[in-house]
Amino acid sequence: MTVTVAVRIRYFAGARAAAGVADEDLLLDTSEPTVALVVSTIGERHGDKLGKVLAASSFLLDGVAVRDTSTRVPAGAQLDVLPPFAGG
Repeated sequence: MTVTVAVRIRYFAGARAAAGVADEDLLLDTSEPTVALVVSTIGERHGDKLGKVLAASSFLLDGVAVRDTSTRVPAGAQLDVLPPFAGG
């Protein structure tokens, strides 16, 4: 049986520019998605420009920093993509 899991992706700063959208909904046909799978899927969807940003980005899953990309993503979760920020 195929299970579809919906995840809301929000892009910030350079990730938003590279993706060309501020946010999007992603449907995954798996019962056990991980942060790594979500990141891989959005990288494939948006191409190399976003892929390079993703490689340097950090992620928040429902507001909590993700240290391990094998972390499971629950249905209805929100994943924020945070590229490195410059400033001072």
